[in-house]
Amino acid sequence: MTAGLTLDWSSGSVEGAVNRIKKIKRQLYGRAGFGLLRKMILLQ
Repeated sequence: MTAGLTLDWSSGSVEGAVNRIKKIKRQLYGRAGFGLLRKMILLQ
């Protein structure tokens, strides 16, 4: 919490990327392995 108030930079873009990857993983749950997940991330 204090880092968000004291530092000049934000980790918002990183958190957004992580949330996007988690969303893709939820969509692909049970369908395929790492290969398909990698392709979906690269396509978006």
